[in-house]
Amino acid sequence: MTAYEKPDLFPLLPLAGFPVAALTTDQLKAQLIRDLGQGQRRMLFFVNTNFVNQCTELKAALRSPEVILVNDGVGMDLASVLIHRRRYPDNLNGTDFVPALLDALVERHRVGDEGREAPRVFLLGAKPGVARQAAQVLEGRGVAVVGALDGYQESADNDRVVAEMNAGGANIVLVATGNPRQETWILEHAPRLEARLFIGVGALLDFLAGDKPRAPAIIRRMRLEWLYRLSLEPRRLARRYTVDIGRFLIRCFRERA
Repeated sequence: MTAYEKPDLFPLLPLAGFPVAALTTDQLKAQLIRDLGQGQRRMLFFVNTNFVNQCTELKAALRSPEVILVNDGVGMDLASVLIHRRRYPDNLNGTDFVPALLDALVERHRVGDEGREAPRVFLLGAKPGVARQAAQVLEGRGVAVVGALDGYQESADNDRVVAEMNAGGANIVLVATGNPRQETWILEHAPRLEARLFIGVGALLDFLAGDKPRAPAIIRRMRLEWLYRLSLEPRRLARRYTVDIGRFLIRCFRERA
């Protein structure tokens, strides 16, 4: 029996054949903190409509008991209501969740509780210079960033990347190269790394570095951040929020059948 089959640990609202966990923010945070403290390797991925469309070929690998899939975005809630007649407990987008998780780990280490390891983070991805700017922001929040490489020339040699991560003593790796590249990279290389927690973070480094703006808080509360991003990058995102939404819903209903 895999971890996903334990309803007391990971209650599920599966979509499109992906075992998406139905967890609150606090439940997910507590689980990851506990796993990190116990040396349990975890891979965390945020499932949105684009993930479902882009990561179909990874579906079997993503059923690993080391993987946690959580919902991200209003499209996932819509599909869950249509198929399961209920929504996910929280919207677990990585842009908000990952900094909150790191803040919690920093605070736990700061208070000096025995056995609570400080987060040592390695950043991989984004355009040249962005990862290092994001590192400065995280360091200002008390996070120890032990390395940062962009998603282009600096990370072209995977053996070198793995060696740098291990040499730096990272216990958390954030990969920001988009779907499905970041998921593929983590699934392939996590077994070679000493880090215990791997998270695919999408555009998080861009937001931390200020390279891309977040939607105003009121827009985020209304669950309309997707519309804000579409207004900023219509050429790149128009298909994702129109045609690809239809593909996503078809996949969800096909798997239900």
